[in-house]
Amino acid sequence: MTYKPLKLWFDEDLASLLADKILKIRPDFNREEFIDIVGSRIPKLELNDRVEVLADGLYELLESDFSSSIPTLLGILGPENSEETGMFTNFYWVMPIAKFVEKYGLEHPELSYQAIEEITKRNTGEYAIRPFLVKYPAKTIAKMMNWSTSENLHVRRLASEGGRPRLPWAKKLDPFIEDPSPLLPILENLNADPSKYVQKSVANCLNDILKDNQEVARNEIEKWLPTDEPSTKWIIKHALRNELKKDEQWAKEIIASFK
Repeated sequence: MTYKPLKLWFDEDLASLLADKILKIRPDFNREEFIDIVGSRIPKLELNDRVEVLADGLYELLESDFSSSIPTLLGILGPENSEETGMFTNFYWVMPIAKFVEKYGLEHPELSYQAIEEITKRNTGEYAIRPFLVKYPAKTIAKMMNWSTSENLHVRRLASEGGRPRLPWAKKLDPFIEDPSPLLPILENLNADPSKYVQKSVANCLNDILKDNQEVARNEIEKWLPTDEPSTKWIIKHALRNELKKDEQWAKEIIASFK
């Protein structure tokens, strides 16, 4: 099979796919206009901008009202992803819906939380949740605490991944770079998670915190010790990878204690 860069999947063909899904719920949706909007705007754009074009087109051709249009978009999501992989292969087409919530749902936090939870069960809500962390920090952290105890591994991962202060390809969360303490109870809930997918996210969140607040992250890690839990050990080892490269003695001593 010929390799196709991810960005090229976001084109008129995806507009057609989304339109066909929407038409099963909303027979009045203007399929051809949606495809024309996407086709006229995406040439020469990169991935994120292509995703945004699709989200904007959906907004223009649905009610241009978030609370009225989001039920339609959630209605096309279909079965949940039961695996730890496949978000950007089988469910790549959900990304414009996540962008739709991120861009147009900010004045409707409760509806948006529900939508992001459903989206992340198929693709990922880690980018969509970030504007809500900025505008509604306490409310959103409380929601993410709840997500951290979910039976769904994708939802649990969202609880840690969405709050990463320095999430790649996303705007930095400056409030959590300044003070990451609101994130710590979430990470504590997940520090022995059975899913490697979640473990990696927790470790990466700790790694982000270490970059700006080493003492805070170090104290948090030391609270988890001593431990015989393999999941917790793996998280700590992965979180400390950069500290070990820097030959930080305290990090070396923690890892040595696992042997």
